[in-house]
Amino acid sequence: MRIFFLSLGTCTSPNPLVLPNYSIEKNTPTTGHELKAAVVREVGDAHALKVETDFPTPELKPGQVIVKNQYAGINFIDTYHRKGLYPRDLPFVGGQEGGGTVAAVSDEAAAEGIKVGDAVAYSVFGSYAQYTAVPSAKLLPVPDGVGLDVATSCVVQGLTAHYLTTSAHADLIKPGEWCLIHGVAGGTCQWAAQMAKLRGFKVIGTCSKGKADIAKSLGCDDLIVLDEVPGASYEDYESVDIVSRVMEVTEGKGCKAVIDGIGKSTVDISIGSLAHRGIFVSFGNASGAVPAFPVLRLIGKSAYVTRPKLLDYTVDRAELVSRADEIFGWLKAGKLNVCVDTAFPLDQAAEGHLYLEAGKSKGKVLYKIE
Repeated sequence: MRIFFLSLGTCTSPNPLVLPNYSIEKNTPTTGHELKAAVVREVGDAHALKVETDFPTPELKPGQVIVKNQYAGINFIDTYHRKGLYPRDLPFVGGQEGGGTVAAVSDEAAAEGIKVGDAVAYSVFGSYAQYTAVPSAKLLPVPDGVGLDVATSCVVQGLTAHYLTTSAHADLIKPGEWCLIHGVAGGTCQWAAQMAKLRGFKVIGTCSKGKADIAKSLGCDDLIVLDEVPGASYEDYESVDIVSRVMEVTEGKGCKAVIDGIGKSTVDISIGSLAHRGIFVSFGNASGAVPAFPVLRLIGKSAYVTRPKLLDYTVDRAELVSRADEIFGWLKAGKLNVCVDTAFPLDQAAEGHLYLEAGKSKGKVLYKIE
């Protein structure tokens, strides 16, 4: 595991050389050629993710670039797609987070100042591959001095944590009020705990005993340490009376916001930990999907519930860049720590998913793509 304290420089983009149709890096495969990719043809367990060496190279369309990937992020949402929990058309290339260099540029992207060789990160489907077609509006320039592994780590998890702590709670929590965040030693919620503190919230975090060292470094005001569930990506949420502890810490008031990526195992805890007119923000399913429940459960505290997703909080380039700029600004000021746990070679695609789902990670898990 590596922890990075980053100082970011300024990224500049000289005017590109515009060639007929598009600019293309030497030796970049063109349509009709084949590439290596981790592909799902039938939904299932981690072994449904198969590495193929003859998958078609993506076509460069107007307004797009082709990115030669060096890293792809592994996220829980990728496992939901692989399992069929979030259905996608089959077959599909896994992943939705990548980082690398621009290998080919459409005329439209070139007119925006994007050129072959630019270091970029992005979030679109199909990042578990050597090359990915990416709309120029989805690109984030990687600032000087930032490694592509770190930049890739910032995209899905960093942006998710950002919208969770700045927007998804609909301003129902104010600085100085309490926020409960489950699984703060995991990837996304390491970011979320730090960002919540930057927003001025008081944070109660939950974590497993095996990850307490990571959780203690995040600045939580109170930490509830739980027993582990062997082979699982989440903790034993019955090993401690979390609701009682939350009420003790908050002097009986509860939390104005609960950020919950665990799902089935924590839904009752999350609702029970809310303050009056608090909001339950359910964004993940690590222990299984949240079962349906009657809205009448919320009447006791006039509580709110939301089930957000990242795409609805990066609806246009302006919102995407605004969130990314604030994240990079915090990094530049040394206010955020980025933890990269490990990088699997793409040939070990199944192993990467198994590692994440087993709860072994203490930070970001990536594929390194050759």
